[in-house]
Amino acid sequence: MKARVKWIDGVAMLGESGSGHGVVMDGPPELGGRNVGVRPMEMLLLGLGGCTQFDVLLILRKGRQDVTDCVVELEAERAEQDPKVFTRIHVHFVITGRGLDPRRVEQAIRLSAEKYCSASIMLGATATVTHDFEIREAP
Repeated sequence: MKARVKWIDGVAMLGESGSGHGVVMDGPPELGGRNVGVRPMEMLLLGLGGCTQFDVLLILRKGRQDVTDCVVELEAERAEQDPKVFTRIHVHFVITGRGLDPRRVEQAIRLSAEKYCSASIMLGATATVTHDFEIREAP
């Protein structure tokens, strides 16, 4: 896997993935940013959300669960001192579907957190990562 980050100006930069996609990142105005893109640490948190959602959906689909929507809400705290690593991350799944089995949802989230989600396992080396979920019945 490869990536490239090109400085634009100020503290804005363009991240380019090896698969050919780009994303603008920027810093806060108080550090010279213009707020034209997400912060790099926000990208890490978004990466965790995408990684674990991918796993959970794949596991539930293989388990023949009828998922119609999935939202992952993340909340993180960072250390006060440099390096300001994540110290706590909470991952909340809102999964909508028809007749979803709560045990299967819980198992899918646990498998992602403990076995499959590289981002969760990596960030878990410095942060306490917790998970919970709610199930909503689709109309």
